[in-house]
Amino acid sequence: MSTLDKVRVPLSFNQEFLCLFDKGDEEGPFGPRYNIVCGWRLGGAVDVPTLRAALHDVVERHEALRTRLVRDEGDRHQEILPAEPPRVEVRDLPGVPVDERDRRAEELLIELEGGSYGLDELPLIRAVLGRFDERDSVLALIAHHSAVDEWSMKVVIQDLANRYAARRGYDVPELPPAHQYQEYALWDRERAASPAFARAKEYWRETLAGGLIIPTRTDRRRSENLPKSTAAYRFLIGPEETSAALALAKATRSSPFMVLLAAYEVYLHEVTGRTDIAVTTLAAGRTQSRFQQTVGSFFNLLPLRSDLSGCRDFRDVIARVRAACIGAYAHDIPFGQIVEQAPEAAASFEGDDTAVISFQVFQFPFSLERERIGDIEYTDMRRRVLSQPVTTDVPDGALWTLDIHPEGDIVASLWFNTNLFVEETIRDMVSRFLRVLRTVLADPDAPLAWGTSGRVRTDAEER
Repeated sequence: MSTLDKVRVPLSFNQEFLCLFDKGDEEGPFGPRYNIVCGWRLGGAVDVPTLRAALHDVVERHEALRTRLVRDEGDRHQEILPAEPPRVEVRDLPGVPVDERDRRAEELLIELEGGSYGLDELPLIRAVLGRFDERDSVLALIAHHSAVDEWSMKVVIQDLANRYAARRGYDVPELPPAHQYQEYALWDRERAASPAFARAKEYWRETLAGGLIIPTRTDRRRSENLPKSTAAYRFLIGPEETSAALALAKATRSSPFMVLLAAYEVYLHEVTGRTDIAVTTLAAGRTQSRFQQTVGSFFNLLPLRSDLSGCRDFRDVIARVRAACIGAYAHDIPFGQIVEQAPEAAASFEGDDTAVISFQVFQFPFSLERERIGDIEYTDMRRRVLSQPVTTDVPDGALWTLDIHPEGDIVASLWFNTNLFVEETIRDMVSRFLRVLRTVLADPDAPLAWGTSGRVRTDAEER
């Protein structure tokens, strides 16, 4: 391929941030385990050649799926290449009873999440179709996280379903022209010179001054240089707590994320004794509406700092968290630029025996839930309940992920680096968080006593 076939553009700030954790092509955010694996149950007979052609259409449509990241010091850039046919693997899964197929489908995703898929083979997306029978299957899409985020995968499956149906001869809406990730990367750099960007930097200088993103003590030191992998501990938050959280969000004019984050901050106070709480969350990073349907790595790390001192009850905590969220999202700029304004706040990322744990709640505006497009019905496999010792990589530390499920509960997980944490510690974190969550949701008006030990106590416990 000649250099004339390539389009060269700068890295986005998000990709530059990932370079801070670059450990080469075998580990870290450019290694073969830094992937996203998403699955959908498909109802209807799937024509494999048409599926392969439709996925090729998606690769042609979205440049990020065929982009090579050049990370040479002093010459980092993206190279956008012509579309090559993506790999589509078919696996027959015969003899699985109908009532066991959901579990078997999840086991297939777990197997794929334990695999290695590097940046050396384009396009950066591939598919595995597991067939239970002619009309029941599971479709897994695997993409490198440097090219996509979770939001992007929702865009990919929608476009794939549309192109598959169109190729099968169904009358579906024509896809509009796609804004490309290179457009975002260029805009991202242009806005860095704008007055609004300068105001955002000033906001972060003032907001994070004297603060520290909460560090969590690890079981093992980084300096031990143990082999690194990521595991996922999964759990459910029941319908009673979920319903209470949703009702409280409505009553306090907050989002469910704000309520759940407030409970998490109460948990952090219990653990650390701090009332100055700064945690990181993953924001969608799609502040421009034109990029809502763009495939690329948009997610951004945002620090949320709340002062919980003087909070009388859980509603007060929610109010403090709500204010912190509104301020942070109104000044959403790349995390690297945020850290430059208050480098001392991010010192916890460098601890030998500590790690930063981020907290996120999935809030996608669209998801396929028993949606028929053409002759196939698509259902997003959001309900993941099986823990696993090896999964796709979290570059550093750990990550809480909560997803409010259509069935009325919350499907949750805590992903963690096994060179830093042991599972017993992770289980204890989950247990303590769930206890705090149930307590504050059961009576959000109960007075909170901030004990000297850091434990949140109700009036009844004080007596």
